[in-house]
Amino acid sequence: MNDPVATDTKLVRRENKSPQLVNVDICVVGAGSSGLSAALEAAKLGLRVALVDGLPTLGGQMVNSIIGTFCGLFANGTHGHQFTYGMADDILRDLGKIPQALYRRHGPVTTVVYYDEVLLGRWIEEAVRKAGITVILGAVLRNVNLEGRRVSELDIATRYGDIKLSANGFVDASGDAALTWLAGFACRESATKQVYGTQMVVLENIVESAHPTREEMAARMKEKSDKYNLLRHNAVSFVIPGRGIAALNMTHTDTPLEPLAAARSQLEGKAQADRCVEFLRDEFPACFGNARVRAYGNPGIRQTRWIAGRHQLTLDEVRNGTKFDDAIGRTAWPVELHDTGAGYVWQTFPEDHTHYVPLGSMTPIEADNVVAAGRCIDADLAALSSVRVMGPCIAMGHAAAHALDLAGKGSVHQLDTAMLRKRLHDNLERNDAQPKTEADSELKRHMQEAHA
Repeated sequence: MNDPVATDTKLVRRENKSPQLVNVDICVVGAGSSGLSAALEAAKLGLRVALVDGLPTLGGQMVNSIIGTFCGLFANGTHGHQFTYGMADDILRDLGKIPQALYRRHGPVTTVVYYDEVLLGRWIEEAVRKAGITVILGAVLRNVNLEGRRVSELDIATRYGDIKLSANGFVDASGDAALTWLAGFACRESATKQVYGTQMVVLENIVESAHPTREEMAARMKEKSDKYNLLRHNAVSFVIPGRGIAALNMTHTDTPLEPLAAARSQLEGKAQADRCVEFLRDEFPACFGNARVRAYGNPGIRQTRWIAGRHQLTLDEVRNGTKFDDAIGRTAWPVELHDTGAGYVWQTFPEDHTHYVPLGSMTPIEADNVVAAGRCIDADLAALSSVRVMGPCIAMGHAAAHALDLAGKGSVHQLDTAMLRKRLHDNLERNDAQPKTEADSELKRHMQEAHA
């Protein structure tokens, strides 16, 4: 046996304590659906882009919390037309070419798209890499520096050293309005109600043909809630036919903004998820008896803190389908307010309904070069619950890139909204019919047989 090869080592000490300097045109904070959409669209506009996220991987909640479904992408009805394009269209096109990467579930209210989170994660990483975006992961915002009403620099800590990042415009896609909050700009939180999050779990080795209906699962959860100590009394199980895998949305978890409480909630959420898995194995053994946990997602968070914008979107405006002069995107997703432990409010809209997101709800009233996107835009609790899903979030990110590009060195509160609407035509006006493909028909038949 040969002796191991000796290698030299050297003694090192930290000497250079100066932060690394990064300068770009647009900085996006948050790499979830809205932040990725903003970063990729800004790169298409020829801008130098930095994408900053606290996780060590891209994809935010849509990948790392294993949400599992694109919601709010389509008009109501079993084959309603597509509402949001841009990054959403790219994902549907590219993952649609991969067997079992996507499954469109048509109706009864609208079309939702189930997706393979692993394949989506790789799509995101490759899209960002090919776009030449500067990526800063594992990042913690330490300070936001201002020049009057403009954010000028971010002080960022990472395990590899500090970074000082300067940009002309910023997108707050952090989910919790972290950039806006640290800048000292006004933010909002719920004064009366808690909005619960969800700990997602992916089970493998299920028997699809024996999968219970949603109504059967909900009735049994309510009946057996005391035995298994279940907080929530309804369940959603997403199954892509042929994979033998179910993504379970069965829990309600606290989502505090205090660090110690947040850590406790993460541990308690997984314990709650384990009780739900035990319930399924015991109560529906034909489907789940041999199932095992493949993955636990990161904590899924719905609504926590959001910006105080130029306009607060209201439930009445959502219900009335108000089309604003500065509208940037649309959806018809129901009011989905998770404000009670046992269940949630679910109010659907008619088939011809559309409601809109205004730029005014995305622009912090006290800042000239910040645009929020995603679940931290300004809306009341119920209105936000209908526009924080991924379809409109992708539209918000797309619009944020264009708004900052049009504003340039000026204010996002004074840009040419007619020009913005022209750029965002597809996400506001395009009404292409959703294709009814042979693959859709085959998958629908498969699902009907599985639930027969």
